[in-house]
Amino acid sequence: MTLAEAAKVVVYTCPVDTQATETKGTVLIKSADELMNFSRGEESLLESQIKGIADSGAKVVVSGGKFGDLALHYCNKYKLLAVRLMSKFDIRRLAKTVNATPLGKLIAPTREELGFCDKVFIDEIGGTNVVVFEQKAKESRVATIVIRGSTDNIMDDIERAIDDGVNTFKALTRDGRLVAGGGAVEIAMARRIALYAETLPGLEQYSVGKFADSLQSLPVALADNAGIKSTDMISLLQTAHQNDKSTTAINIDSDVAAVVDAIEANIYDLYLTKYWGIKYATDVANTILQVDQIICSKPAGGPKPPKQGGDWDKD
Repeated sequence: MTLAEAAKVVVYTCPVDTQATETKGTVLIKSADELMNFSRGEESLLESQIKGIADSGAKVVVSGGKFGDLALHYCNKYKLLAVRLMSKFDIRRLAKTVNATPLGKLIAPTREELGFCDKVFIDEIGGTNVVVFEQKAKESRVATIVIRGSTDNIMDDIERAIDDGVNTFKALTRDGRLVAGGGAVEIAMARRIALYAETLPGLEQYSVGKFADSLQSLPVALADNAGIKSTDMISLLQTAHQNDKSTTAINIDSDVAAVVDAIEANIYDLYLTKYWGIKYATDVANTILQVDQIICSKPAGGPKPPKQGGDWDKD
């Protein structure tokens, strides 16, 4: 069976096969009839288990272990679609998608333990056969994104972009505040902190000034990644911010150093990401500066014996 529509799904974390006994035992068989009856007893037990699953209304059986040959035979007999998943993560994810309860023993499921899926079928993606569980968008809580590309590097870049987008959405659900992007916030903060450093006496002025310089590392990285000379770009940004244009950011679409208004260009960054990034970086710097003693480990044992070998005649 390769297709099931409006199907009830049962999920097992155990193999769908004849169960091994908990203790070792010896069976003494004296005749061929006894051998046939012994084998027929195991087959009848497994068939009753598969039949109980089919009688519960399930059309799809998902297992975290293997399907035995005899179990597959009975699954085909009772028109059940068998799906094997070797990953515990996939088992939990699928159970959440179809709203099923994973069962640790091969028993007939109850109505509450069964899940539901609109369509389960076998398809081919990029020459690979896959089993697709298709749910309605309004009812599904889990989605799968298939990334395809000509090289591994392209797929890695797409995967990182998708991951960044998902994490950005998660952060927006916690705090929806946005700030001007493209290095505008870092330059504005660096300028304010540098002005504050000039009001401090002694060595504090240098430390606060270096903190302001460290904030310019992100605009420098953006310029370098865009193939623009970072020193020219920082000069343009600082000039614009001194003229009270605090939302001026880097224009990466230009081949030369150029600036653009981040708000007008719809370039934004998450406030939450900026806040925690600066906070954690500051905490790390403070922790390192507070270290006044370093303990180094040395090899255990006493003095090492002299090396053997050499010229015996000269010795």
